[in-house]
Amino acid sequence: MRKIYTGIDVGSDSIKIVTSEFLNDRFYTLASVSVKSVGITRGIITDYDMALNSLNLAKKEIEKALGTSVNKAIITVPSNDRNLSVIEGSINLYNEFVTGEDVTAVLGEASVDRVEENEEIVSIIPILFSLDEDRLTPNPNGAKSSVLGVKALLAKAPKKQVYSFLKLFADANIEVVDVTFNCIGDYFEARDKETDNTFGALINIGHEKTDVSIFNKGILIKNSIINLGSKNIDKDISYVYGIDINAARELKEKFALASRRYADINETVEFMADDKDKVTINQYEITEVVEARIVELLKLAKKEINSLTKRKISYIIVTGGIAELMGFSYVVENILGINSSTLNATSIGIRNDKFSSAIGIIKYFHNKMALRERDISMLDEDEINEMMQNKKSELGLNNDVTTSKIFGYFYNN
Repeated sequence: MRKIYTGIDVGSDSIKIVTSEFLNDRFYTLASVSVKSVGITRGIITDYDMALNSLNLAKKEIEKALGTSVNKAIITVPSNDRNLSVIEGSINLYNEFVTGEDVTAVLGEASVDRVEENEEIVSIIPILFSLDEDRLTPNPNGAKSSVLGVKALLAKAPKKQVYSFLKLFADANIEVVDVTFNCIGDYFEARDKETDNTFGALINIGHEKTDVSIFNKGILIKNSIINLGSKNIDKDISYVYGIDINAARELKEKFALASRRYADINETVEFMADDKDKVTINQYEITEVVEARIVELLKLAKKEINSLTKRKISYIIVTGGIAELMGFSYVVENILGINSSTLNATSIGIRNDKFSSAIGIIKYFHNKMALRERDISMLDEDEINEMMQNKKSELGLNNDVTTSKIFGYFYNN
């Protein structure tokens, strides 16, 4: 079976959708889109109709890029008011060897009676499995045992909040295959051997809020939210130069840098101020405005990490759309130390940090299904064939051999 997944990350500023195929132990991005999000503020749906219009537009864009319909997806839900706890459970086995069905069953047993009436389970992430109550393993599949036990992270969120997003997707004719938090997506995009074996932190600077998460050997243990984000940089630029906030954002993304170290004092651009007078903006000066707010955000995040844990941090990874600004890594290392870095997207076909959560939840889901020994694809055979035919038409190709050479990794069985 072709393993093709779609991940959708709904934020206050934009809706990001990524469709990827897992092939030869790697993920290959088939299409990715980012569409302006309206009607969602700090992870809460404030205008349902506008939010639905935004989601429908994003769906239309990804379908256009793929050349086929998108009807199933893994999604992120807001991290506001999340509840994290460690649960344990065990089951007796009737088969000689552990199967994926046994893994699913023991996780279900561990979560029984763990959810309040106003809560909904978002993720159950195994920490360790036990075999016959004495042998420990991260993956018990195929092992011989009569009793299977598990210790797992149970992540919950307010039912009303989760259901509002599930309804949104249902009304957009998208079946939600799985749900998790965006910080878990960020982790799975950033993970490597070091993060899986050490204690560290992830910082996601979003549009209106900054997520700070603590992970222990790949397991989310603590999280908090700072109600400041990249939108505050836009406001600063707007205030300093007396320009519209949308113009301020454009300047930030296309002209400003994250650090004065890289700015050119002789580089200028002219912009129309709110009073209709032209304003000459110097790159060094506007970068000074941007850098000051980034420094503040990082210092607040560092303070939050210190309040969440007293343990030694082995790594701090920073992500978010703002990380694309030149000089951002330099500021991060200056403020957070030499064990800090920005997230580098590792999936082939995508290199922008703003997609980290969307591609990360795909990796999370793939890992989850592998542990349960289940093969799932979010495009059926007819949809895959339609996608291939449309790609051929786009390029004016009629020869299947030529198509195979061009799309070998993505579209060949």
